[in-house]
Amino acid sequence: MSTPQKQVPVASPFDVDAKCDESACARDRIFEAAKKLFYKSGIRGVSVDAIAAEANTTKVTLYRVYSSKDELIVKVLEEQAHRWDQWWDEVVARHLGHPRKQIEALFESFRDELTSEAADRGCTMANAAVELEEDHPAKEVIREHKMKLGKRMRALCREMGAKHPDQLGDSLMLLMRGAFSARLVHEGREQIAVVFMAAKALLDSASLGDNARG
Repeated sequence: MSTPQKQVPVASPFDVDAKCDESACARDRIFEAAKKLFYKSGIRGVSVDAIAAEANTTKVTLYRVYSSKDELIVKVLEEQAHRWDQWWDEVVARHLGHPRKQIEALFESFRDELTSEAADRGCTMANAAVELEEDHPAKEVIREHKMKLGKRMRALCREMGAKHPDQLGDSLMLLMRGAFSARLVHEGREQIAVVFMAAKALLDSASLGDNARG
């Protein structure tokens, strides 16, 4: 099975390697540098010095615009959560009034995003959830993001008329999270590309889903 080739859309939650304009203000350069380095090397593996160097500025300037590395982490994850919302909104907008098609479109797009070069390190949010301590301020951002997407998926399953919409929605979200983990451990992408077919199997499940097309 060949992996679809596509351009990463503007709202892609995986588009973290964009080049920051050198003329941009220091705050923007620092933010883009942190976002890139956190994704490529992990939050713990990136120092403030490394972020400043990547942003072509100084550590003193970094601390003028961000009070701490922790604040920068929070801001980066908030932006990533926003990108997920944008991606979701753009995908479902193509199939308004057809919840089954909306869910299928989400997983089709998710498959294409996750098998792209831009997603070679999986999901920023999922990676941060593993790295950060429970009392880190960014943990609340991650929890809210996870709950919001879960609620949105459950709502689509209810609109679809699923037999057990909450369980189906939770199963679909677990499938997404499992695909993130698989992306990190598999060099090949064919295993991850089956996530779309797996989602369709859940939607057609006699115990959870509904064979009627939304």
